[in-house]
Formats: sequence, C-alpha cells, structure tokens
Amino acid sequence: MRRNASITLLSVGHACVDIYQGAVAALPFLIDERAYPYVVASGIVPAASLLSSVAQPVFGALTDRWAMPWLLPAGTLLGGVGIALSGLGGSYALTLVCVAISGLGVAAYHPESARVARIAGQGSHRAMGWFSTGGTIGFALAPLMVSAVVASGALSRTPLLVLPALAGAMLCLPVVRNLRQWQADGAGTSVPAGSDDIASFVKLSLAVVFRSIAFAGLSTFVALYVRQCLGGGAAVGTAALTVLYGGSAIGSVLGGFLASRWPRVLVSRWSYPISSVAIAGVVWVPGPAVYLFVALASVSLYVPFSLQVTLGQDYLPSRPGTAGGITLGPSVSAGGLASPVIGGLADATSLRTALVPLVLMPLLSRMFFRDLPEPAAPPDPRQHHVGFDKRHVVAHRRTI
Repeated sequence: MRRNASITLLSVGHACVDIYQGAVAALPFLIDERAYPYVVASGIVPAASLLSSVAQPVFGALTDRWAMPWLLPAGTLLGGVGIALSGLGGSYALTLVCVAISGLGVAAYHPESARVARIAGQGSHRAMGWFSTGGTIGFALAPLMVSAVVASGALSRTPLLVLPALAGAMLCLPVVRNLRQWQADGAGTSVPAGSDDIASFVKLSLAVVFRSIAFAGLSTFVALYVRQCLGGGAAVGTAALTVLYGGSAIGSVLGGFLASRWPRVLVSRWSYPISSVAIAGVVWVPGPAVYLFVALASVSLYVPFSLQVTLGQDYLPSRPGTAGGITLGPSVSAGGLASPVIGGLADATSLRTALVPLVLMPLLSRMFFRDLPEPAAPPDPRQHHVGFDKRHVVAHRRTI
C-alpha cells in the first residue's frame, strides 16, 4: 500500500472516531425532551472528557514503550458502541456511563494513531495535518449525523450510530497490516534530533487548554444560544452547530497551508486574537450575522489545531506518543470539564452572560504562545540516504 493511501485511510478513520466526540457535544441539545437544565445537560460532555483526560496520557506513554496498533480498530469500536447505547433507556446515570465508555475508546485511539500516522507519513507535518483534518471533519459531520438518526426525539435509534465505528475499524486494518513492513524498512521511525523541551511543551499544553475551553463552550451551547437569539426551532440550532464544526475542518486545512509559508508558532499567535474578536461577535452581534461570527470563531480556533499536535511532538521528540496523548487528551478535554461551570452560570444569570468569559480564553492562549520558540523540524527520512551519500563523498575526497 502506498503511504499516501495509508494517510487517506487514517484520516477517514480519524473522522469516524471523532464523530463520537462531536456526537457527545451534540447530545445535550438533542435530548431536551428529557427537560434537563443547562448544568445537568452540560455534565454529559465532561463524562466523556474526564475519562479521556486521564486515559490518553497513559495510552500515550504505553505506545512510546510498546507498539499497540490494535488500539486503532479497538478504540474506534469502543467509541462507537458507547454512543450507540447512550440513548437507550431514560436513565441519566446510564447515559453518563455510556458516553464515558465512548470517551475511553477515543482515548485509546488517539495516541497510537498519531504514532502510526507519523510512521506512515515519514514524519511529514503536512501528512499529520491531513490526519488531524480528518478528525475535524468528523466533528463537522456529527451534528448532522446525530440529528438524522434521532430526528423527532427518537433516542431509541442511537444504536444506528455504531455504523461509522464499524467503517472506521475496517479502514484501520490495511494500515495496521502494512505497519510492520514500514517499521522493517526503517522509514519514518527514527527519533528526531534534539532533546525534549519540557518547558515549551508545558506552555503549549496550557495554551491548548484555554483554546479548548473556548471551543468546547461554543460547541456545547452555541445551538441553544442561536435558537434564543433568532427565535427559531431545532433546525436553527443544528445549523449553527454544523457551521461551527464545518469551520473547524476549514481551519485545520488553512493552518497547514499557512504553516507551509510561515512558522507554526507565528501562525498560532495571530490566530488567537482573531478568535477572541469572533467570539465577541457571536455573543454581541444580533441577527443572522451570528452565523458569520460562528464560522470565523471556528476557523480561527482550528487554524492552530494540527500545528499544536506537531509542535508538541517536536518539543518532545523522544516521546511522540506522550506528546500526542496530552495535546489531544487532557489539554483538549479540559474544555469539556469547564462546560458545567458555564452551564451553572447560565442557569444563574443568562446564556449570553455565561458565554462572555469565552472571549478571554484565546487571549490567554496567545499569552502562552508569546515566548514559545519554533522547534527545528524533524529530518525528512526520504533525504536520509542522500545526505549520507554526500557526507561520505566529502569524507572520501578529504581522505584522498
């Protein structure tokens, strides 16, 4: 199998997995038939996020020590089964358990898939960017998929949501079969030169946390907020959520494009102030223009997303699994843990008031990016033999 084909399969498989992260965020909006207050509904998101926050660094550390490619299909299936069972019965506790199981599957998938994508892409940042874009596309499709399945409040149909997981697991299998041959060839498996920059990695992780709070707060409440502002029905809220997730896919692609021309740290620094302005527009600009600001907020928040994944791996070159587990795990899941706080504030005041603090979150991310260095890119394995030959020729000439 060609490596480009493998990156494509991994990207589509990543979309199938991240559908379930997006589905978790969509569920509070879709289960208003149970008449949950804001603070109770928002607790569903951290049920998945909390377990992922703890589990992803653990899985990342394990994948740095042992190769476990079987986690790709296994994690995909577990993520799908949890969401598929979440709508059965009327128990809030059962719903929390199911989405927590889904979160465990997502946690198992991401660190190992980032390691496999690094091997398949031979260390290419562009390949990792496409891999990350697959996940954002999954987020974008989640509201539409969940709405189609549970239309008219038919939550008993959620078992149909396991279908993307079955497809994603099947897509993982050819890549896993080829992984052993790639490792035998040695391409893309070498550790990039340089020592771990832990201080920079910590700053990066904190920046990702505040970015995550902003996006998770929007993804949890933007559908309800737009419905309140425009006075529409469920379709109005679903459209806002779809715009939010659709913009995230565009932002990931745009981030890779910009990073091919300017340093990743510089691109990220400029994206965050734009995000802050866009979120302010969502909160205070009236009328249908809110959709434009939702789109701008989503794009600008996701421009640095794939860049932060590769930055984390470059700051911790000897532990790419751990880096991926943290930048895709607790750093991102922290946003979901903040959702109940936003929900509680909305219950006590208003939803608009509760969304105001989100305007500040990207500015805090920008603060942590202020002094971050641009790490040296890992060597391209495809140039390894060429470089060796040139050095050998020079040494030979000197000997002569």
